Amino acid sequence: MTGRRWLRTAVVGVVTAIVMLPFWWLLSLAFKPATEVFSYPPKLWPENFTFENFAYVWETTNLPVALTNSAIVGVLTMLSNVLTATMAGYAFARLRFTGNRPLFVATLGAAMVPAVVQLIPLFLIAQKWPLSGGNDLFGEGGSGLLNSYGGLLLPLLVQPLNVFLARQFFLDLPEEMAEAARLDGASELRIFWSVYLPIARPVVATIAVLSFTGAWEDFLWPLVVVSSPDMQTLPLALSTYAASGVVQYGPLMAATVIATVPVIAVFLAAQRHFVAGLASGGVKG
Repeated sequence: MTGRRWLRTAVVGVVTAIVMLPFWWLLSLAFKPATEVFSYPPKLWPENFTFENFAYVWETTNLPVALTNSAIVGVLTMLSNVLTATMAGYAFARLRFTGNRPLFVATLGAAMVPAVVQLIPLFLIAQKWPLSGGNDLFGEGGSGLLNSYGGLLLPLLVQPLNVFLARQFFLDLPEEMAEAARLDGASELRIFWSVYLPIARPVVATIAVLSFTGAWEDFLWPLVVVSSPDMQTLPLALSTYAASGVVQYGPLMAATVIATVPVIAVFLAAQRHFVAGLASGGVKG
């Protein structure tokens, strides 16, 4: 191994250690008893390994309910984005219709709007949603989608960035496949569903990971739309527990580990296709 390769390996090793140190410390605190959390000098791994922190936080906090809510919102968001983004991306990439380019530019423009700017309009839309939460046909008289799964899902069901990634992927696929299917009498929906979608696993995996992770980690929108502990998601539950007064860092870190595991699991499940999907999504403009 040459000196340059040794240097690159050393730099990558140092950067990896710096990145992994907070996660290692997180795991260490999660499995430490309370007597070791503030021990000096600090130890990178517990001397008395324990699962008490996990049992305590599971039994005494809102974590089980929040975990269920986050799972429901994350899975529904993932499924919705996989379906809508791939269909819209295919339409933008393969179908010739009036307004194709302006509509795509408008979709990209929506992705550029900061989430903070959208909060008040989204809140008003959720509050005035007709025939929900006690509202009448004109959106008056009740709370609409506030404090409900519908409200949590409202801004997450269709995400412009995922549409962009899907369009770029379908642009890279050969047009001859669709032409052959049309000669056989296949409709555009059949071409999309039976010809293109089966080979779109990289972009499907990318959209699934990005949408699930975004929904799982979202804090600001649930903070605005949710008022009941029964509808809290994991970020809200962790924030509530951390701000409850006397913070026990062992249980808090245990709850954080529980909240992190599903995201890692989803990424590992889609890892084989994830990088390829990101690469193919940004090649062709």
